[in-house]
Amino acid sequence: MINRRSAVRGLLLGGLGSAVSLRPTLLQAATSRATGSYAQFLEGVRSQATGMGLPSSLVSEALALTHQPNARVLQLDRHQPEFTLTWAQYREKVLTQAKIDAGRAAYAKQHGSLVRVETATGVDRQPVMGIWGLESYYGRITGGFNVIDALATLAFDGRRAAFFRSELLKALQILGEGRIPPASMTGSYAGAMGQPQFMPSAYLKYARAFDGSSRADIWKSVPDVVMSIGNYLAKSGWKTGEPWGQEITVPESLPQSSVGRDHTRTLQAWMAAGVRRKDGSAFGRPEVEGAIVRPDGPGGEAFMVYHNFNVIRRYNPSDYYALGVGLMGDLTT
Repeated sequence: MINRRSAVRGLLLGGLGSAVSLRPTLLQAATSRATGSYAQFLEGVRSQATGMGLPSSLVSEALALTHQPNARVLQLDRHQPEFTLTWAQYREKVLTQAKIDAGRAAYAKQHGSLVRVETATGVDRQPVMGIWGLESYYGRITGGFNVIDALATLAFDGRRAAFFRSELLKALQILGEGRIPPASMTGSYAGAMGQPQFMPSAYLKYARAFDGSSRADIWKSVPDVVMSIGNYLAKSGWKTGEPWGQEITVPESLPQSSVGRDHTRTLQAWMAAGVRRKDGSAFGRPEVEGAIVRPDGPGGEAFMVYHNFNVIRRYNPSDYYALGVGLMGDLTT
């Protein structure tokens, strides 16, 4: 769905709209490549898009938003910061009190919409709130790049040309269906759009308007945003009313080789190994199967995770991310 991002992405949302210092060599390279060849590239995209049946005038309007490779997009793509964070550091940076407070305010305001999302999709409100919070700080930070410009730049650049060209054509398809004007289609430097940060392919597959229409506005309509997130999780196999996970205590003697999402046991078996709820009490449903995630190893926080944890990971395949979503959802609802 979404362009695959590292677990640290949630920490960097503030950087989507921040100024980036471009090295002269990169800017000169982008400008040099744009001479002639970028225009030819855009002409090829135009021909392919119109061959798909998209209106020529609409395609021309959209592609007119990009004239040369966007040097800032290239800078961000080529020089993505590498961070090695512990889970404890990630949790401290992502689950801030300010974000929790903002989430509680957003939840109070959107309670009615979230109830309807639960009814329509069968997805509980907690993960919807968690994803909305981690992806865009409840709509505060969504990225200021024009999606057509960003995707055309990345498709032309060649590092992942086939992927980004496909996403570019899907973005043009969205525009061709009249779902949003070209100039209003904004997102991250990698083309992830709106408040849920959907790539165009994910939008076409999962975006769902609150009123049931096909024109979901994931940029400005919060009801459409939460309905679209709920629909994504529903189609990914969310089980209604079941938890994603819970914090637990484990004995120091439990080997790290016994933990991880792939090592599932019944809660009865885990209790026999000394595992308990965080408060030290026994699990209430011993027949349920779960796995232990202990990101920082022995001595660090540990969580019992269930089927719905893996559903959250379909949105972003990171244990840190899924834990953050689960905890944020629980803290804000």
